[in-house]
Amino acid sequence: MAGLVDIFAADAVYSRPGYQPLVGRANLERFYREERVIRGGHHQIRSILVAGEEAAVHGIFDGTLRDDSEVHLRFADFFVFTAEHTFARRDTFFFSPMV
Repeated sequence: MAGLVDIFAADAVYSRPGYQPLVGRANLERFYREERVIRGGHHQIRSILVAGEEAAVHGIFDGTLRDDSEVHLRFADFFVFTAEHTFARRDTFFFSPMV
């Protein structure tokens, strides 16, 4: 888990639907170890756009949740990088029926 968290800046902010913004590596590690409802899976990246210190990624995620149900959905992630090339900010969005 340390490798994943290390790509974030020490004071990074991660915003994800259904959660309060996660701030800092300790909160990110707790989220990935304890709170994230996804047990495992893989991402297929469909497109990446980079402009300066920002990037946008669109793709498909296929995986299994902690309750053993399967999940298949489209996602979009938006990143802001630090001068050290770590994530200062990550915003995730999922394409799923809501209304």
